[in-house]
Amino acid sequence: MRKIKNLLYQIIFETDTRPGKWFDIILLWAILLSVLTVVIESVKPVRASFGDYLLLAEWFFTILFSVEYVTRIWVSRKPLNYIFSSLGIIDFLSIIPTYFSLLFVGTHYLMAIRVLRLLRVFRIFKLNYYLNQGELIILALKASVKKISVFLFAILNIVVVIGALMYVVEGENSGFDSIPRSIYWAIVTITTVGYGDISPQTPFGQFVSSVIMILGYSIIAVPTGIFSAEFVRQSKSPKVFKCPKCSHKVDHMHDNFCSYCGTQLKK
Repeated sequence: MRKIKNLLYQIIFETDTRPGKWFDIILLWAILLSVLTVVIESVKPVRASFGDYLLLAEWFFTILFSVEYVTRIWVSRKPLNYIFSSLGIIDFLSIIPTYFSLLFVGTHYLMAIRVLRLLRVFRIFKLNYYLNQGELIILALKASVKKISVFLFAILNIVVVIGALMYVVEGENSGFDSIPRSIYWAIVTITTVGYGDISPQTPFGQFVSSVIMILGYSIIAVPTGIFSAEFVRQSKSPKVFKCPKCSHKVDHMHDNFCSYCGTQLKK
């Protein structure tokens, strides 16, 4: 039994071996086909003609991924680490919607979340450099949260004031029949979306609208500048690398092997 578990572990978790790489590539194709099945099934004419076949395909992929998920837990050397890892959570969420569909109609369409499992392509093809660059973006976003939150709070105050002003200036005849609806118009205008479902009719209202639209272009640059500054700061700070096998943090510049699992690190 131990030999079987070790063999399955090498195939499922290790991409350096030929069987492991083939397993992950086949898994990626299965994920793509399962997502395609969900997308096609949402088209009414296709569902009317091939609904039964698509349902069978849906359950086939769900059972396949369920077996894979349970097997991963069984062969994993630290099952809880896998279960509560980001990929483990995604694996679990990708199989739950089909079972929920037995109780709640329509929830099987949430199976499209399986597309997130394609993140494994970074591990399969050794694209860890891009994952590290992605971490820089996440760190920059986290560092920008407080500044951007203050900025958004200021914008919220502005749109409330402008919405109340336009409600007084334009009134119900122009479509500004309540302050919340006027605030909605202010948000749509200041973000330069401009649906056109509500528009000011009075000269003063049009003047205020013009000011808001010009203000909107200048406002867009603020969060972009905050994030850009933080991204530059994070990119100049010491890099954080992770082992391609166990995801343990390593000193990629000085260490040749992972101190946690012993995997050789490629320079």
